[in-house]
Amino acid sequence: MSDDEYDNKEQEARDRADREREQKEQAALPYRWAQELGEVDITVPVPKGTRGRDLLVAIQKTKLSVGLKGKEPIIAGDLCKEIKVEESTWTLEDQQSVLIHLEKVNKQEWWENVLQHHPKIDTRKIQPENSKLSDLDGETRGLVEKMMFDNQQRHLGKPTSDELKKMEALKKFQAAHPELDFSKAKIS
Repeated sequence: MSDDEYDNKEQEARDRADREREQKEQAALPYRWAQELGEVDITVPVPKGTRGRDLLVAIQKTKLSVGLKGKEPIIAGDLCKEIKVEESTWTLEDQQSVLIHLEKVNKQEWWENVLQHHPKIDTRKIQPENSKLSDLDGETRGLVEKMMFDNQQRHLGKPTSDELKKMEALKKFQAAHPELDFSKAKIS
């Protein structure tokens, strides 16, 4: 087994262990959560038969609290990032779950956790579902498209967009200065 194969196997084992640890930590939380780039959805189980008037739910720009009146909150603390309060909501589903929808202020970053004091997930390993380029703002979309093009060009052994720009600039310069010899010029 080569060093690279050994390193890859070791990395895969570390990644697997990290995923298992993350799953255990997330399963131990008193809620489940999922996110997309622009929003976070949280499901908080409550005793069957709970009514809306039995609940105390506070959604603030940087804080969240969910609980039953007269009892310790089920969850409470500082959010890991800011939210848009006016666009965030909560509902009681089937008298047994509080569904909370939070709109992120920054719609271009993944959250590591919901509340700052809770275990974090590795956001580098998030694989977004149904992600579309059209969901991104213009600048981000352009950057992603450039990266995709450059990656495809490298894979095909062709020049990247930056290399193509340099080659074009050199051609224009050569046309403007035919007296110069560029036969040994290297582009880097």
